[in-house]
Amino acid sequence: MKKVFLGFLMAFSFCSNAQNNPKEVLFTIDSKPYYTDEFARVYKKNLDLVKDESQKDLNQYLELFIGYKLKVNKANKLGLQDKTQYQNELKSYRTQLAKNFTTDSKVTKELVEEGYERLQKEINASHILFMVDENAAPEDTLIAYNKAMDVRQKALAGEDFGVLAKEYSQDPSAKENQGNLGFFTAFRMVYAFESAAYNTPVGKISMPVRTRFGYHLIKVNDVRPNRGEISVAHIMILNPKEGEDADKAKNTIQDIYKKLNQGEEFAELAKQFSEDKASAPKGGVINRFGSGQLSSQEFEDVAFSLTKEKQVSEPFQSQFGWHIVKLIERYPIKTLEESKKELENKVSKDDRSRLITNSLTEKLRKKYPIKKDKKTYEKAVKAVTNDFYEAKWSVPTDTKPYDSKLFTIESKTISGTDFLNFINKQQKSGIAIKPTDKLVEVLYSKFSDEQLNQYYNDNLEKEFPEFSAVMDEYRDGLLLFDLMEKEIWDRSKNDSVGLKAFYETQKDKHLWKTRIDAEVFSSTKEAMVKKALAMLKKGDTPEQIKDKLNNKDVVNIMSYEGVYEEGADALPADTKMEVGISDVSKKGEYYYVTRVKKVLPAGYKTLEECKGKVVNDYQQYLEQNWVNELKKEFTVKVNQDVFEKVKKQIKN
Repeated sequence: MKKVFLGFLMAFSFCSNAQNNPKEVLFTIDSKPYYTDEFARVYKKNLDLVKDESQKDLNQYLELFIGYKLKVNKANKLGLQDKTQYQNELKSYRTQLAKNFTTDSKVTKELVEEGYERLQKEINASHILFMVDENAAPEDTLIAYNKAMDVRQKALAGEDFGVLAKEYSQDPSAKENQGNLGFFTAFRMVYAFESAAYNTPVGKISMPVRTRFGYHLIKVNDVRPNRGEISVAHIMILNPKEGEDADKAKNTIQDIYKKLNQGEEFAELAKQFSEDKASAPKGGVINRFGSGQLSSQEFEDVAFSLTKEKQVSEPFQSQFGWHIVKLIERYPIKTLEESKKELENKVSKDDRSRLITNSLTEKLRKKYPIKKDKKTYEKAVKAVTNDFYEAKWSVPTDTKPYDSKLFTIESKTISGTDFLNFINKQQKSGIAIKPTDKLVEVLYSKFSDEQLNQYYNDNLEKEFPEFSAVMDEYRDGLLLFDLMEKEIWDRSKNDSVGLKAFYETQKDKHLWKTRIDAEVFSSTKEAMVKKALAMLKKGDTPEQIKDKLNNKDVVNIMSYEGVYEEGADALPADTKMEVGISDVSKKGEYYYVTRVKKVLPAGYKTLEECKGKVVNDYQQYLEQNWVNELKKEFTVKVNQDVFEKVKKQIKN
């Protein structure tokens, strides 16, 4: 709920709406000023989101804006901004937002284009892993590399790669799959592995490739075009729950498959019998997808195996249930422009992001040139001993000799003690560079780069006005959410007496039509429905009717039952809302007969039956009254002359 609420507030936050006109005080709340530039920017930003035309009126919007600021003032008055959870969420959001400003756009663009080009193909590859720690000493790294080279020579000499993988690979799965990873595409493997796979010709074996896991030998077995995306419809019968008949779902899907083979419409059968409630009303159609996007590999493989000649699959089982899938349409791979945002997100979460970070750091070195103080640095070098390699070293108790300046970034001073504290934290990273002066040299480079990036991040509000504006909006929005939760949403859920009283004033808005408890029987064969009608009149059950009219090879009749409101899609159009058995009716290719067991008259819905809608209306009622109370609690003064001026500026 919070994500949706804040997402609405933050929509289009990066749109530039800077005003050329100087800002003026538009209104005050207890003497605190609010300016025309913010009002104009927020109005323009949200203009396309507002569905209520009255809210596009500037006079009405000013009332909404003042109400918004009143709530924020109330939140601050209550001290909600001091709560730990609020501070942590604000910090977390700033971290996420900052990523948009702490990346190198040129490098990002190059990596997105490279990833897109690779996505055109799927690679089938095998590998042999020689494990070595990411921070291993050079001698240990060399041992692993030489082992990889020795095995590579065996493979090049003609020995079977799969057999070698089973014998030498330290990937546990190699014992079962002989190192074969199946088909994959860009962003599925670590970047170095992916690059080697895409740059190795089919049938060839790569040189040893270093990743954080160790060294890999990669053999590319096959390359195929990316399968793109596909649109399908399906009929699903859920797997039986524990204690239910294990064969019931399988038998049902087989009956449906027989009806398909008898020429009945896939969409109609999906509407009647599919237990996927999301897709059944749409004839079983689900959103289009590509390889790896569903949580069922079985479903994907069957779907992609379908062709125009064979559009419907046989029944098959996934971890969710039994399915029959029908091909609707295949789609080519998205264009670069269509997939750009998705790829940028993947790049940011991938090993590729290191390349972006390194590029930004190089720019920051030029933007904020720093000069190392040699005396302070030498003191730090001498303070670090070999105890570091055993994680036993600690910062000297007396830090006074190291408190002097190590370097500065504009006005920020970094001391030698800051550096020593950084070194102390690195002991657990496994860095084994020797001797200690070389170790400190490497760590200094890492430390200074981190300080540059931290300084840049800490000053984003100064560097980018749009960043500052978005943070201000989120800061207020987060406070508003906490306040609304406290004053409105929790109250509407927990104030059972108030909710009940409100419901009594709204009952006429929440009415049931006449409903029936009914069983519906259907078939494409009129004669079969007539037989079902005769059996219903004798009092036979649905099970008895289906046992009589269906056989092992042919499903002639199927049924479903439930409580349905008048006009429900599941009911035949001419269903009478009265107890008894209907005549045979027809809709499309199907014949129906309905047995109505009980009629539930039209009337008021109980509070429980419409609680969600009542709670929502109650919240709006409480909020409106609450804003009126806030206007009494705080003193609001609007500068009407300034408002008239800003209205003209916005309209122009």
